[in-house]
Amino acid sequence: MSKTITIFGFHAIQAQLEAAPEGFVKVFTLDNRNDKRIGQINAQLSQLGIRVEKSNKQQLDKLTKNQTHQGVAAEILLPTLPNQDELITYVSKLDHAGLILILDSIQDPRNLGACLRSANAAGVDCVVINKDGSAPINALVHKTSAGALNQLKIFQVTNLARTIKALQQEDIWVVGLDGSTQTSIYQIDLTTPTALIMGTEGKGLRKLTKQSCDQLALIPMQGNVESLNVSVATGISLFEASRQRLV
Repeated sequence: MSKTITIFGFHAIQAQLEAAPEGFVKVFTLDNRNDKRIGQINAQLSQLGIRVEKSNKQQLDKLTKNQTHQGVAAEILLPTLPNQDELITYVSKLDHAGLILILDSIQDPRNLGACLRSANAAGVDCVVINKDGSAPINALVHKTSAGALNQLKIFQVTNLARTIKALQQEDIWVVGLDGSTQTSIYQIDLTTPTALIMGTEGKGLRKLTKQSCDQLALIPMQGNVESLNVSVATGISLFEASRQRLV
């Protein structure tokens, strides 16, 4: 059975409309809001035959757990994420030097959403997350990703070390971001088929994940902070790969 989540806000609803309108179960709109923006959304929903229910502010506040909903929310179906076998099939058919983002046990949904947003902006081919230990795809991930969740190919795997090995067999060079190495991310050739792995908040890459990498790299820093937020580090690393590929 498919899981449902509640999304809210115009941007999230619009992103879902553009990417996967078939995923809507029901949309809730504020009963006393009649401006142009809500009118445009209602017109799109009506044209697609999507069920809309008028709700008061208290009902919407409860539905969205008092988040800023802008007078619109929706219950949507989350598609089942494809697995490792489907990932390898997908990667094997790429006709260019693939760029893959692997997220090892990102537990904060805001960080996960922000990583997905950066992945979309940097043009990654796909994202891999591990099933156990990672934040579930929920409304907060959906909102923080700013629509990127609907645009990305996301695979969910049960054994990350095994998945890394399978990618290596497809000639994907696997680079793990880790502060214990001396090699800068800027010194590595990221123009070949590459998978970048980002570790969990605070602890970084798990031991087995780290041991499975072909190479480790760090982001050189000049201040006195010990580490960067994982979503910031993800953006820096992905855009370094993107920069190299645009040269």
